[in-house]
Amino acid sequence: MFRFEDPIYLWLLLVIPVLVLIRFLVWRRRKKQFRLLGDTELLKSLMPDVSKVRPMLKFCLLLAVLALLVFMLARPQMGSKISHERRNGIETIIALDISNSMRAEDVVPSRLDKSKLLVENLVDNFTNDKIGLVVFAGDAFVQLPITSDYVSAKMFLQNIDPSLIATQGTDIARAINLSMKSFTQQDKVGRAIIVITDGEDHEGGAVEAAKEAKKKGINVFILGVGDPKGSPIPTGNGGYMKDRDGQTVMSALNEQMCQEVAKAGSGTYIHVDNTSDAQEKLNDQLAKLQKGDISSVVYSEYNEQFQAFGILIVLLLILEVLILESKNPLLKNIKLFKRK
Repeated sequence: MFRFEDPIYLWLLLVIPVLVLIRFLVWRRRKKQFRLLGDTELLKSLMPDVSKVRPMLKFCLLLAVLALLVFMLARPQMGSKISHERRNGIETIIALDISNSMRAEDVVPSRLDKSKLLVENLVDNFTNDKIGLVVFAGDAFVQLPITSDYVSAKMFLQNIDPSLIATQGTDIARAINLSMKSFTQQDKVGRAIIVITDGEDHEGGAVEAAKEAKKKGINVFILGVGDPKGSPIPTGNGGYMKDRDGQTVMSALNEQMCQEVAKAGSGTYIHVDNTSDAQEKLNDQLAKLQKGDISSVVYSEYNEQFQAFGILIVLLLILEVLILESKNPLLKNIKLFKRK
């Protein structure tokens, strides 16, 4: 598999068409000046050694060198190793609430940011486990299919924001149902759905969805983020969200609902505040799950390929130097000698 480690440098290739345009404009200007000197055919006969092709060929070679230099900056790499491993661990789907109420700042720096930090720390503690990400508000979708690639998990986690879902609200049941479908089909593997939410369930059906997960051997853990007393929701412009009457909207953690869903899903309810207690409790609960053989993991190691591009650059530069702009006088003398 071929890739560029720093593809942003490929934007420098846009310099090439600019150089081509400049070269064309310079050529047109020279041609006009050439015509002003006199008859074109007569001037050509006076300059028999001038070549039209060679300067253009040298220019094309320099453009090729420039393109190869850009490719080198982008760090071309080739996948050199594919491994299949069997690991002993659990499968975990994180269902993260990204509704607007998760912007509340009763947990520092905010409910959503605290949740993302908690998931990142959870991933750091994984070794032989699989993880997937589901985001939800009024709708739900898979942000990251279940995987053992923890680097990708962290990368996708950083991109999570309430703007990802246009339909606002909080549909926990939809998130649990989608999470249940996101596991692999392997047997004898501990499975857990970790729902991170402030508990403002607007659609209902979350308890029933948790019971269905329990029937399938999936434990549903609920991490309740926020303060039960409530907190205003920032709008991002220095103000707070208001209702139709102009009153500031207060978003409160619904602990009772969270506890009911966790109980129905044979899991545990954990309150997330400004301490690290929630992280420790969650790690302890996941450690109790049955571990089994995880399906084979495929990964690639990449080797740098810039050396090949460097060799091509050297060869093209040598060729460019060897090509003269005027016709080769040695060949001309040979032709004259043959005529004699």
